[in-house]
Amino acid sequence: MAKEFTWKGKTEEELKNMDLKEFMALTTSRPRRSLQRGFTEAQKALMKRISAGENNVKTHCRDIVIIPQMIGKTIRVYNGKEFLPIIINAAMIGHYLGEFSPTRKGVTHSAAGIGATRSSKAISAR
Repeated sequence: MAKEFTWKGKTEEELKNMDLKEFMALTTSRPRRSLQRGFTEAQKALMKRISAGENNVKTHCRDIVIIPQMIGKTIRVYNGKEFLPIIINAAMIGHYLGEFSPTRKGVTHSAAGIGATRSSKAISAR
């Protein structure tokens, strides 16, 4: 039998039924302070669309804390170039949306160019 996922002793169903005040009591200090300040206008618009039942929502809000009402939704977060789809699960609760949409790619190097090493200087460019 598979072990059921819990977040700080709460199951996924208990988290979905939890209101924001109860959730804030369980989170760590940084997301709690962010939630206590309240949502910005852009974050309010995003939450309104999510609570309306929309599933594939595009957003630029990378600084919103993932709350239990978002579980099971697909949110497309902008990374500076494109909207990356993120499927929210219970393990992501308390993190920020931007953490799951990286803005930078890893550097990949290919072979050295002509003249880059001592041995390649003797090779003609034709």
